[in-house]
Amino acid sequence: MQPPTGQWDQTQQIPHHVAQPSPTGSTAPSARPWFKRKRIVIPAAVLAVGIIGSAAGGGASSDRATSAAGSSTSSSAPISSVVPPPVVADVVDEAATPAPTTPAPVVTTQAPAPTPELTAGQQNAQRKAQDYLSFTAFSRSSLIDQLEYEGFSVEDATFAVDTITVDWNQQAAEKAEEYLSFTSFSRSGLVDQLVFEGFTAEQAEFGVSQTGL
Repeated sequence: MQPPTGQWDQTQQIPHHVAQPSPTGSTAPSARPWFKRKRIVIPAAVLAVGIIGSAAGGGASSDRATSAAGSSTSSSAPISSVVPPPVVADVVDEAATPAPTTPAPVVTTQAPAPTPELTAGQQNAQRKAQDYLSFTAFSRSSLIDQLEYEGFSVEDATFAVDTITVDWNQQAAEKAEEYLSFTSFSRSGLVDQLVFEGFTAEQAEFGVSQTGL
């Protein structure tokens, strides 16, 4: 039997796409309205504004610091330009510069002249002259005469007497003592005898004075 028109048949199935009521009989709560979410949205907006403000403030502070540094540099530049140049450096340089030194004079020494080689006659004349002087006194001239008497040439005899070391004053004193050892003489007589032997007057005076006359 058909139900009357206008009445709802509970046996009719509800399509699946239609929302069915919950078993408790209450509907599901809908999404929260926007005004109830302000406490979440508003703090986020405030945070964003704070970040932007900090960035802007930091940029402004950086600009002000840069401007202050630039003005400080520009204001201090003229002061450094009027500082007088240092003078100590010049004094130190002059003190450090060594004074010119005068080079030491070069001393040149001449090499000794080579000793001439003696001939056989010269060597023998020297040895003979030293032999005579070893046992008696001679004047220079009497020793040359003695060597000539021995057969040496005048040149070899003179060379030999002049190249040996002889103190003729001492020879005059020894000759005066020889004369007084075997005979008596006055002072003047002994001086004359020494001059006759070939001594010079000065040598004869010296020889006689050594005897006490």
